[in-house]
Parts: sequence; structure tokens; C-alpha cells
Amino acid sequence: MLIGVLSDTHDRLPAIDAAMSLFAARKVEAVIHAGDLVAPFAARRLLATEVPLHVIFGNNDGELAGLKEVLPQIQAGPLRLQLDGQAILVHHFIDWCEPADIERSDVVITGHTHEVVNELSGNTLRLNPGECCGWITGKCTVALLDTDGPSAEICELRTT
Repeated sequence: MLIGVLSDTHDRLPAIDAAMSLFAARKVEAVIHAGDLVAPFAARRLLATEVPLHVIFGNNDGELAGLKEVLPQIQAGPLRLQLDGQAILVHHFIDWCEPADIERSDVVITGHTHEVVNELSGNTLRLNPGECCGWITGKCTVALLDTDGPSAEICELRTT
């Protein structure tokens, strides 16, 4: 199963659109957003997907009620998912994850730092897709998570 993963979109509409286009082109079967959408107008761009969408709040999401209106499934982390036989833990910041939750997970998806992490720690894949917005690093990145393995590919987006 191929899953599109993004985080820290911070209202950057061209980057969100590029991410959703990439996910559609690669025929992902689910999308996970690991927080910091920020505003409802940006959240609406995620509705372009026709696959299941899993979303958590980040620390910069300002209009919580408005985000919840656009994306009723959004929730505070941690979010625990079972997708294609993989136990996936989603939280905005790795430091907010309970060690026991990490231990029980095949994949741990986080954001917050705007830094890419794609590494195996024991039998657990730790994945931070980096910043979709590109505001800090100058690179708009997302990930494609393949549940076979599991493994992930980091993809840099073109936003022009």
C-alpha cells in the first residue's frame, strides 16, 4: 500500500496543491497529514483527494473549530492507525510520543521540526516528511510511505 505523507503545510497553497497532485499521480491509497495546516482555507485543499484522509492538529493550527468544520476527522495526536497490517503512530512532534506507543508501532510519523527523517530504529520506521511549505529550509518535501517493508521515499515538490 502506498500512502502520501505530508506535514507543516503552513497555508502554502501551491505546495499543498503540488503534494496532492503528486499523490494522485502516484495513486496513493491514503493520505496522512501530521499537523500544522494552520487555517481552514488551506485545509480545503486536502479535500482534493478521493482516498482516506487522516489528519492531526499541530502546534500552529489556529482556527481549531474552523479546521474541524472542514475536516471533521481531524484530531489531536496521537493518532493510531492500522493500514495494510502496519501499526502507524502519527503525532506532530516526536517528543510528544510515549515510548510505549513508539515501541508498539511499525511506523512513527511526525512533523514539527521541518527536518526530514527517514530511518529505521530497530524494527520501527521513523518518518518526518519535512516541511511541505518550504518556508524554513527552502525545500517543499513530502513522503511516499510503502507499507511493504515498510519504507519511504522523500519527494521534493516543484511549486512554480
